[in-house]
Amino acid sequence: MMNAEWSEKNKKMQALLAKEASFAEGIEVLLALRNDLFEQITSIIKTFPADAFYQMPFGPGDGNHHATLAWSLWHMFRIEDIVAHTLILKDRQVFLENDWQTKTKSPIATTGNELDGEAMVAFSKELDVNTVYEYCTAVRDSTDGLLKHLQFSDLKKKFSPEDKEKLAASNCVSPDGSAVWLIDYWCGKDVRGIIQMPFSRHWIMHVEAMCRIKNELCRKARKGVDPVAHCGLSCNHCFLKDWCGGCRTPYNTCSYATCCSDRICPNAACCKEKGLDGCYECDDIVHCRTGFYANGNDGNAVKAMSLFIRKHGKKELAAVLDKLHTKYDFQKIQEILGFDLEEGLRILEENL
Repeated sequence: MMNAEWSEKNKKMQALLAKEASFAEGIEVLLALRNDLFEQITSIIKTFPADAFYQMPFGPGDGNHHATLAWSLWHMFRIEDIVAHTLILKDRQVFLENDWQTKTKSPIATTGNELDGEAMVAFSKELDVNTVYEYCTAVRDSTDGLLKHLQFSDLKKKFSPEDKEKLAASNCVSPDGSAVWLIDYWCGKDVRGIIQMPFSRHWIMHVEAMCRIKNELCRKARKGVDPVAHCGLSCNHCFLKDWCGGCRTPYNTCSYATCCSDRICPNAACCKEKGLDGCYECDDIVHCRTGFYANGNDGNAVKAMSLFIRKHGKKELAAVLDKLHTKYDFQKIQEILGFDLEEGLRILEENL
């Protein structure tokens, strides 16, 4: 099911592009949609460990989520690069201009449609994912430039048999049956059709699939792992629980981890340095301003949970949080415990 916000922007963009009077606004909506989607990609690149990009948590099969994160990135932007430059602009692809094949360590120059299962995993392991992301960024910027200079009259431009021959001769699409159909598919569209699929809906489909892949990786990583973070936050009761592995796994996308260059939360680092299971074992916790606790009053709710664990235990905290979630509709625990440390602890204890 398509993300509601992305779906709405996609529909709005298509309606606006259909009329010359609203064409420019349609391009702006399209660029905004692409920016939103690319932010998701950037978040995944910046917060997930290297081995996440060649995992296939759903295994081989039909559907865009039966893939790896690395392959998804490669596939999306190779297609966009090929279509934007070889087909529409009729110039050299970004891929060819800067020798991205060598830089990314890719064994192929194609879209990757021909890869599946173990071949896809093996391909993903070979890639330098950070450099692939740089390539994706270059392609995105190049296509955005194309879109900004596009005119309403360009939308109905179709592609010729010569364009089809040029695509086939470029060797950027595998002759394998799982891939070669792309040439007829692209050349059967006009420029407007290209905008509606490779430049927009294709992104939505694969970014949504990437989100499913990363969430499943986090779910599997958390299985059997202590759900209480080093700072005292209960990951099972956090609004990020469906897409964060927590600080006790390599798939940590907790806010303080993602703000750190090494993706390690200062609270987790401090606990490991001191040999503590969590901040609740530290004598300095009340006056501590490390990591999450440095977040002004907002961190006091988490510190209150840590103090509660010290006095009553982790299982007891989980039971209290279950009760609070039943009594109140909230996302962040600060909404219930407030910003005062003593008041937060009192609320937890009165629901024990």
